[in-house]
Amino acid sequence: MRRPQRNRRCFASVSPVTPSSRSHKVVVVGAGTAGIAVSHQLLRSGKFSPRDIAIIDPAVWHDYQPGWTLVGGGLKDKQELRRKLEDLIDPQLKFYNSRVASIAPAGNSVTLGNGDKLSYEQLVVAPGLSINYGNIEGLRDALHDPESHVSTVYNYDTCDKVFRSVERLAKGNAIFTQPAGVIKCAGAPQKVMWLALDYWKRAGLYSYLQSTRSSSPISITFATGLPTMFAVPKYAAKLEELRKERGVEGLFQHDLVAIKGNVATFARPNGQAAVTREFDFLHVVPKMAAPAFIKDSGIGNDAGYVDVDDYSLRHKKYPNVWSAGDASSLPTSKTAAAITSEAPVLVRNLLQALQGQEPDAAYDGYTSCPLLTEYGKVLLVEFKYGGEPKETFDNWLGIDQVEPRRIFYYLKKDFFPWVYYTSMVRGTWGGPRGWIN
Repeated sequence: MRRPQRNRRCFASVSPVTPSSRSHKVVVVGAGTAGIAVSHQLLRSGKFSPRDIAIIDPAVWHDYQPGWTLVGGGLKDKQELRRKLEDLIDPQLKFYNSRVASIAPAGNSVTLGNGDKLSYEQLVVAPGLSINYGNIEGLRDALHDPESHVSTVYNYDTCDKVFRSVERLAKGNAIFTQPAGVIKCAGAPQKVMWLALDYWKRAGLYSYLQSTRSSSPISITFATGLPTMFAVPKYAAKLEELRKERGVEGLFQHDLVAIKGNVATFARPNGQAAVTREFDFLHVVPKMAAPAFIKDSGIGNDAGYVDVDDYSLRHKKYPNVWSAGDASSLPTSKTAAAITSEAPVLVRNLLQALQGQEPDAAYDGYTSCPLLTEYGKVLLVEFKYGGEPKETFDNWLGIDQVEPRRIFYYLKKDFFPWVYYTSMVRGTWGGPRGWIN
C-alpha cells in the first residue's frame, strides 16, 4: 500500500448554509459512508470551485456502523465510533442539514423537507437504508425495554444493550435472527452470534462438545430467512461447518415476524405453518429498505432502490443521476468495503460525464465482510459479482481467506475503524488498493 499523502485541508466545523445559492454542479443526497466519500473524492479532483458541490443529510452524528458489532461483542464503546457530521464535511462543500422530500429527475431538482428546492447538473443519490422496526410486531417496544431480553446491533441506541444481555444470560435459549431480503452487512447477524457463543463458552456456560452438549446451560439457534448460512458458496460451506461443529441449531427459511413476551414467531415459505420459539435471549436484525422518496421520485426499480447500471453506477433512465452504497440497486452485499470500490468508479464516470465524455470506469461488484468467528479471529470474506471470491491476501501472499485468522481480527477491530475516520470519509482510502489521491 502507498503511504497516505498529508491532507492539508482543514476540516473545521461547518454550519448549515443559508438559502443563498441554490444551484450546484453536483448535489449529493446522503452524508453516510457513500455520500461523504464520493463528495470528498469529487472535491479532491480539483475540478470544482467552493460550493459547486452540495451535500444533503438531516443527521447530527456520523457513525461508523461496522463497529457496532464490536460494541455488541464488548470490544468497543459506541461513543468512540461516532463523530459530529458537520465536523467531517469540508468547508468547501455546501452542507444542507435537512432531509430530502422528493427528487424531480426530469427537472434536475431536489426538494428539501422545508420546501426549498436545489437545482443540479449531476445528482448522486446515496441516502443509505431505512430500518423498518414496525415490520416485526413487538420489536420496537422490546428493544427499548431495558428489562427485555431483546437487542440489536443495528441501532446506535441499542447496540450496547447486546453485550449487557450477553453478560446477563446464565442459562436458557439464545436465538439470533437474520431476515429474508436486503440488509446492511449480511455477515453481521453471525458476527454477533459467534462472539456471544465464544463469551459463553469461556464463561463455562456453553459447550459444543458432543459428550457435554446436552448439559450445556445455554443453547444457541441461528434463525435465518435465507436457505444457507451465506450467499457465497465458498464461505457458506465454511460457516455451515462451523455451525455444526459448534452445536448451533440452524433454522433456515425462518423469518421473524413477531415478538410477544419471550416468544418469537417465524414465518415459513410456501404456505407452511408459522413456527414459535421461546427464548431467554433474542438478537434481532430488523427488516430494511431504501427510503421511500427514491421510488416516489421515479428513480427506483421495482424494489425501491436507485436503478443504476451494475458497472457504471449511472442511472438507467436519467444519465445525470448516479448512485452508490446501500440505496443503490447494485447486486452486491451492502457494506462499507463495497463503497471503497464503488466511489472511485462513480467519481471518475461523473467527471467524464461533466466533460461530455463517455464514462469508462467499471465496478466489478467487489465487497467484503470481516466476519468475526470468535474473539481473536476473523474470516475475511471478499468477493465480487457472481459470488466469485476476490481475496486481497490470496493475491498478495497466497493465503486462503476461508480460514479464520488472528491477523484479520486486528484489521477488523483496530485498523478499519482508524482508517475510516482518518482517510475514508475524507476521500483518501481505496480499500484493497490502499490510499488514493
